[in-house]
Amino acid sequence: MGMPRETREEQVAEVIDRLSTAYPDATISLDFSNRLELLVAVILSAQCPDERVNRVTTTLFERFPDAQAYADAEEDAIREVISSITYPNSKAEYLVGVGETLVTEHDGEVPDTMAELTDLPGVGRKTANVVLQHGHDLTEGIVVDTHVQRISRRLGITAEERPAAIENDLMEIVPREHWKPWTHWLISHGRDTCTARNPDCENCRLADICPSSKVDEEIDLASGEQW
Repeated sequence: MGMPRETREEQVAEVIDRLSTAYPDATISLDFSNRLELLVAVILSAQCPDERVNRVTTTLFERFPDAQAYADAEEDAIREVISSITYPNSKAEYLVGVGETLVTEHDGEVPDTMAELTDLPGVGRKTANVVLQHGHDLTEGIVVDTHVQRISRRLGITAEERPAAIENDLMEIVPREHWKPWTHWLISHGRDTCTARNPDCENCRLADICPSSKVDEEIDLASGEQW
């Protein structure tokens, strides 16, 4: 039976110890060479696999090399390039709006504050956190994507459901120096083992401390439903 540690802090410490050993080089998997490319890639990655985003950004970054290019672009021109990813209509609109805002309010540069980033079209706290961490080397919070949300709940580290509430909860118990890698460790574990629909609990390195392990538990704490 999976037996979590007595406190959430102890549970977090054990997860960090095991996953940092398993994934010592875990980092962002989106391709980019500057802050604007990072911002664009993260916007496109919403509900879309990073691998698919990387396939379209090769062409996108060549055609639209700076903020002015996005500001001047027709949405149809962007949509044509990103048509294979999720929600291309909305994302094309976001990118034009981002370009316009960067040009008119930030001299074409990607801002370095949470408030300014989340004022951009299509940018929420998750996207802003990624840009701050990997574009500006600033860590103001924890990136909560679907993997972080799912695994943090399965491990009994949080009972919150909304990403913002999960982030606040995690920031209270995950040591600040681990805020950035925490996301990448859980993403790597989520892709390798703790998948959404059919996690490999029998071979999971966290099974003995996981209160959701389907080897001997009936309920998936991530969804609150039976396995």
